[in-house]
Amino acid sequence: MSQFSLLAKRRFAPFFWTQALGAFNDNAFRNAMVMLVAFQMALPDAQVSLYTNLAPALFILPYFLFSATAGQLAEKFEKTRIIRFVKLFEIAAMGIAAIGFFTHHVSLLLVVLFLMGMHSTVFGPIKYSILPQALERSELVGGNALVETGTQLAMLTGMILGNSLMLIAGYGTLAASLTTIAIACAGYIVSRSIPTAPATAPDLRFNWNPFSETWHVLKITHEDRAVFNAVLGISWFWFFGTVMIAQLPNYTRHTLGGDGSVNTLVLTLFSLGTGIGSLLCERLSARRVEIGLVPMGAFGLTVFAVDLFFARPLVAPGAGLGWLAFAGTPGAWRVMLDLTMIGAFAGFYVVPLFAFVQSRAPRHRLSRVIAGNNIVNALLICVASGFGIGMTALGLDVPTIFLITGIVNVAVAVYIFTLVPEFMMRFITWVLVRTLYRVRVDGLKNVPDEGAALVVCNHVSFMDPLILMANVRRPMRFVMYYKIYNLPVLHFVFRTAKAIPIAGRSEDPALMERAFERVDEALANGEVVCIFPEGGITRDGTIQNFRPGVDRILARRPVPVVPLALRGMWGSIFSRRDSALRRARIPRRFWSRIELVGGTPLPAADANAAVLEARVTELRGDKA
Repeated sequence: MSQFSLLAKRRFAPFFWTQALGAFNDNAFRNAMVMLVAFQMALPDAQVSLYTNLAPALFILPYFLFSATAGQLAEKFEKTRIIRFVKLFEIAAMGIAAIGFFTHHVSLLLVVLFLMGMHSTVFGPIKYSILPQALERSELVGGNALVETGTQLAMLTGMILGNSLMLIAGYGTLAASLTTIAIACAGYIVSRSIPTAPATAPDLRFNWNPFSETWHVLKITHEDRAVFNAVLGISWFWFFGTVMIAQLPNYTRHTLGGDGSVNTLVLTLFSLGTGIGSLLCERLSARRVEIGLVPMGAFGLTVFAVDLFFARPLVAPGAGLGWLAFAGTPGAWRVMLDLTMIGAFAGFYVVPLFAFVQSRAPRHRLSRVIAGNNIVNALLICVASGFGIGMTALGLDVPTIFLITGIVNVAVAVYIFTLVPEFMMRFITWVLVRTLYRVRVDGLKNVPDEGAALVVCNHVSFMDPLILMANVRRPMRFVMYYKIYNLPVLHFVFRTAKAIPIAGRSEDPALMERAFERVDEALANGEVVCIFPEGGITRDGTIQNFRPGVDRILARRPVPVVPLALRGMWGSIFSRRDSALRRARIPRRFWSRIELVGGTPLPAADANAAVLEARVTELRGDKA
């Protein structure tokens, strides 16, 4: 089922259009205001500069002041009620904006800008915490991708329309006022169809002090190291994006020699790229929260940001070029490709991070974690503004700023991935499995999303744990032969995944006993443990007898058991071959078509080595 099918479902579609209309209106208003102040009021340059630099600060300020309160609201109260109040607030703000447009009252428009910042601040924690309530776990990546794409396209069309409306001779203020009010009203009407989203922490004690609550929310966000580092990664995305987008007007004029239409073109390419990258995430991640895409996204951001430095023309190809004339200049297509690919890799980078936070953070704290994320985002956006101003003050041109930003991105990515090696582990797993195999999966929903469980699977190759790791949505602790655990390169993956090495009693009885203790400890902590009960890789493609270790585990810790079976692995790369194949010198199959199928969970009382061997044999069928 495609992610686009969510747009036909009531549990997602009304919310999607509500948030898209809000993003559209926010940008339409801001750009209409900029056009009025900068181009139509004949204000001195110094005054225009003051207003245009004050505007972003006023919009960001509510994120610092009210994000913590917004997080509490989203958890203590039913979310759709809050959304409807937010949309009514937007209608009122757009009414005040209309007065500001007609009277050319800049201070009033700045007040509205602050109000729209409040609107986005309150809506932010709801925007991302409502998705796990409305969507299945397997739909999270696709839902986030659609939201990210819809937001980017809504922002882009809002910017273009806001500029265009205010340029209508004699009727610009009227057109901008009526349009923004109408969009706000449409957003409220659509929000009436959003299904109920119950409070996740109705007994939460509300703290009205924004400063102490901000500190408390940041502490909550920091509690889970992986979640906090994902938040840092998201915030870095906003830093990177803010620096890049803030330089585009000057890049368009001075480096590319273009006019306003070229500026619109580069913004469009960046936004479309982000939308395309976001939508591709679901296909690349096989509908699971695949944080292995994050390092790939970080790598792509650096490559194309650095290439943007080398793609610049030595001399601007002209001055005031329209977008069509610019497209015909030498090197223009390379610039356009770089901008599009920066957007695409930004999608690969940020969508899995949001889905990771949503899936990993406790449901009753998710809204406050999102609020903490928004606070850190706002801080990094402010730092990005200062970074851009500082680089410009040092006399650096825009392509050089792109180059420095791309290089700094490497350092930040390495720092984050060092703190949380799970990102790189998932990336290595994702690349290896999708390079070597074509995997079809079925029945993996039988692995429970919560609680302890034991997974048993047949063992055909050295790659079996990686194949399971890449396709089962929930993290698993693998019990594996210590010599496989210590294989070069893969040792990093297995150690990061907290695999449990084991040896035979005759090889290392202490290691074997320690492995059983760690298995029991993991199950006691509510984790999923996967074992290969054959005790070794099959030598002839058939399932070997299951050893009694599984009985020992269940006798001590009775948990549900989920049988899995790998099909089509025999004769593939990294599997053994029988003697006939070796004599015939037939190479192992590369990029093999394989299957991973899951069966119905068995209660511990009904599971033993013989029963589980029969179940896995049945699941495997005739496909070795």
